[in-house]
Amino acid sequence: MNFKALDYRTNEPITVEVEGGYIKNISKCEQRLEHSYYIAPGLVDLQVNGYKGIDLNSLDLKVADVNKICEDLLEEGITSFLPTIITNSDESTTYLLKIVSRACNESFKTNESIGGIHLEGPFISLEDGPRGAHSKAFVKAPNWELFTKWQNAANGKIRIITLSPEWPESIEFIKNCVASGVIVSIGHTAASPKQIQDAIKAGATMSTHLGNASHAMLPRHNNYIFEQLASDDLWASIIADGFHLPDALLNIFLKTKPDKSILVSDTTSFAGLPTGNYKSHIGGEITLDASGKLHMQGNPYMLAGSAQSLLWCVNQLINKNIASLKDAWHMASIKPTEILFGTSNNLLQVGQKANLVIFEKTDNGLEVIKTIQSADIVYSNPNKN
Repeated sequence: MNFKALDYRTNEPITVEVEGGYIKNISKCEQRLEHSYYIAPGLVDLQVNGYKGIDLNSLDLKVADVNKICEDLLEEGITSFLPTIITNSDESTTYLLKIVSRACNESFKTNESIGGIHLEGPFISLEDGPRGAHSKAFVKAPNWELFTKWQNAANGKIRIITLSPEWPESIEFIKNCVASGVIVSIGHTAASPKQIQDAIKAGATMSTHLGNASHAMLPRHNNYIFEQLASDDLWASIIADGFHLPDALLNIFLKTKPDKSILVSDTTSFAGLPTGNYKSHIGGEITLDASGKLHMQGNPYMLAGSAQSLLWCVNQLINKNIASLKDAWHMASIKPTEILFGTSNNLLQVGQKANLVIFEKTDNGLEVIKTIQSADIVYSNPNKN
């Protein structure tokens, strides 16, 4: 199968030949293209809590729900993502991990979309602010025996764990995670600079949604955000939806970590839904307004999570001239696989897996035309040829 489109990196027309799930050949396209469409690697989202009414942290979650989220995210060009399970009771966490794992085992398509599981908590800060919307009742110190039980329930699919290194048990726990191949990400933390550094030395390599889930006021010099930002050893995941971080701070983050910044959506079940008022089992009464912001009802300054996809975040950076198309796309496609595998397996080059997106530049931003997963067309925009 061949795809003819503009190379997202160069604007040059190319022909991408795929076969057996992989990119077989890339060549210059000598024909005149029928449309000014672009081709690029599939998007990879390391933090998805839910989408289009399905909550991956609801105890009503079924295997069919996990399958449906995979299908819906393909429409947004997301060929791989990490379902994110947040702080809950031990039993509830076990149940949710088993459901995601079962969905992968029972469906080849779902297994292709799910690149692992992100466990966000419960080993996080107890403090208001850093804890975010996580339930204080279930927050606890790192426990390797408990984590091992969860990893077994997940059939080894936990790839990232977000924790706070402020617990005395953190360092030994981080070392155990790293030895077992689990990426440790610092987040929801009130840790001191020394605790941050100790965690890095123990093997932590990432920061979860840097700049969010923090105190409203911080010391002007020594604080956990600056300490993570200054570390060359930490990748920074960033929610660039236009609401979670101001543009000036996004610019600072991307300039400070130009090669180690990753876009994540941290999207909730309210993403993809019409504007209006909703009820959340975490935040209570909330509103999704016309701008795309999800906030507490009656208080537009108090966010209630994210309600936008990773593609929205890419468009935010491009439309605001914070990043080029190529750089914004890399942060949402190539860079996430670098942190997961040590080197990217999601490049637009021969021999790489054929997870691709064909998109169009419109006045409103990039719009997905087709999504290709393992060389198969898994989504075609019904409004486009």
